[in-house]
Amino acid sequence: MTEDAEAPHLLTEVVDGTILVATLNRPDKLNAISRQMMDLLTQAVLRLRDTPELKVMLIRSTGRYFSSGADLRGGNQNVIAPVYDSSSARGIRENHRLNLNNMQQLWDEMEHIEKPIVVAHHAMCVGGGLEMSLSCDFRLAAKSAGYAFPEGLFGVLPASGGVSRLARMCGPHWARWLIMANKKADADMAFTMGLVHQVYPDETFEEEVMEFCRHLTKQNGEQMGAAKIAIELCSEVGREQGRHVERMANSALMLNPDYIKGMEEYLKGVGGKKG
Repeated sequence: MTEDAEAPHLLTEVVDGTILVATLNRPDKLNAISRQMMDLLTQAVLRLRDTPELKVMLIRSTGRYFSSGADLRGGNQNVIAPVYDSSSARGIRENHRLNLNNMQQLWDEMEHIEKPIVVAHHAMCVGGGLEMSLSCDFRLAAKSAGYAFPEGLFGVLPASGGVSRLARMCGPHWARWLIMANKKADADMAFTMGLVHQVYPDETFEEEVMEFCRHLTKQNGEQMGAAKIAIELCSEVGREQGRHVERMANSALMLNPDYIKGMEEYLKGVGGKKG
């Protein structure tokens, strides 16, 4: 069966009118990331970005793997720029930057969108699937989840943000464990690393994930968008410059009608209690 005749490699649905759910849909291929999957995921991410009613995106999958990484056997790289000569170091660098199924560009866009993106790992998440997950805002794991960067088996590095994002998120200590030593991590170890935010029992995983997504929809969208930018900036600069980032963000947030109304209602309540 050809790729075109198969079921879509990614399925989308909207839950509660506010949560965009994207499901990796190649369980027979261990949810290997194909060109079609990347194209559909790109469409979903841009839909989240451009649709005011959508407040949260959830990325999940079914099958024995969350994702086995890039589809190396598919031979279907999405070429968005000239293919450079891979016999030169420069050519390899340029191909990594431009022609890995648009991965680097999409992962960057997911980081930049001022809405929360949640990824839910029910099983092994490796290679490109883990690189994608590192660009999400929240990573939730079932007890049966696991993590690895198998690129070391071939003598190379995960080159679509795997080293850079992992080192920033978990520190060089754990980056060495996953990348240099080529060791796996189960869900509990991933939690210890700071790689995932929470680990849930397999039996209640789907319900817990949706409850968390619904919790996010109740948060103030302006605050979350500003927080996403401020947290990234503050992680890059010193303490003093970080304070400037906080002040700049709040100078806009405190002019937000939602904040003004909320504070007025809160102060009235406090005054009423004192009276």
